Amino acid sequence: MIVKDLLHKYTSVSLMLRIFVGLVIGAVLGLALPGWTGVGILGRIFVSALKGIAPVLVAVLVISSIAKAGKGLGRRFTSLVAIYLLSTFIAAVCAVVGSFLFPVTLQLGEVASNVQVEAGAGSLDDVFATMLTSMVGNPVAAVANANYVAILFWSIILGVALKTMASQSTVNVVHDLSDVVSRVVKWVIQFAPFGILGLVFTTVSENGLAVFSTYGHLLLLLIGCMLVNTFVFNPLISFVMLRKNPYPLLFTCLKESGLQAFFTRSSAANIPINMALCKKLGLDEKFYSVSIPLGATINMDGAAVTITVFSLAVAHTLGVEVSFASALFLGVIATLGACGASGVAGGSLLLIPMACSFFGIGNDVAMQAVAIGFIIGVVQDSVETALNSSGDAFFTATAEQYDRKKSLKYGI
Repeated sequence: MIVKDLLHKYTSVSLMLRIFVGLVIGAVLGLALPGWTGVGILGRIFVSALKGIAPVLVAVLVISSIAKAGKGLGRRFTSLVAIYLLSTFIAAVCAVVGSFLFPVTLQLGEVASNVQVEAGAGSLDDVFATMLTSMVGNPVAAVANANYVAILFWSIILGVALKTMASQSTVNVVHDLSDVVSRVVKWVIQFAPFGILGLVFTTVSENGLAVFSTYGHLLLLLIGCMLVNTFVFNPLISFVMLRKNPYPLLFTCLKESGLQAFFTRSSAANIPINMALCKKLGLDEKFYSVSIPLGATINMDGAAVTITVFSLAVAHTLGVEVSFASALFLGVIATLGACGASGVAGGSLLLIPMACSFFGIGNDVAMQAVAIGFIIGVVQDSVETALNSSGDAFFTATAEQYDRKKSLKYGI
């Protein structure tokens, strides 16, 4: 009873307030007791829990949603996928423009000064080959390794198979399983304050507050591009489609979804939050139960910004000549790569070497940029995930309202 009462009191306090308290305590402990390394394990446990449960969540949600989906949703999904991809590409282009206007120089190791830069011919072929090979990989291994492209592919196949062949009772069992996994994710998120405490402690104790000055220019460029995409381009897309003020919807999505995602740093783990938001907005459950997991996999505006900015920063640091046309082509590669980014903390950083290879920059140098990304990840990855996850709900609502508008206009 005592444990139950303590848990009740703990969960009755606002999650945002608990996370803020954890963040402050983590920063204070990191500055005051940097040698107290045991605190950092809380962050590693939290991240590991998210990495472990998020792929399972995406798999069962997509399978269940496809199996239950009714007819007449095709137009909405066509619009939604187009919006997701357009938004991600615009984010990459925004990052290209920002990188040319405000070039960043990174502090790379000695290996960078001796690197041999070679032509990156065939990089796009490599991107497609990697994505296609990854997509049809072993489904069990995909869940174990958080390969979200393969998870999405096989989940859709299994969902369609269930829809066409399985009995309703079997479909109900899968639906119940998705509810159970969603509940587990909500439980994990309840302990986010302790995870944030550990993550912030590790970052501050290892790097101090100097991380914000040493990489301040890089952080400003990354966050600036993400904020421009959040408050300018995404609302513009919605306005063009709906012809009405998009900001009330945007601010609702940022408040209800973006804030949570900022602290959990996982688009996949934020799926239940987005599902609850879509229900609150009065959207069609058959639509958003598929569109939200889909968005957590392919709607990666923040990831496209991160991949593009870091790749161009490495090229600028090494003195590699990059034309604006080549940089725009990098935006295409970043868009494709971002769609396969892992929906957990730091997932986009691991795609930086792929983008760097387009300029003939080797993995040894690119991984140094990845290391920098993990150092500033406490800010960069949080903003990135807030943009990605809030966009899932924002564009789901936009696509459904657009479909309703067309239906009323044309009577379809």
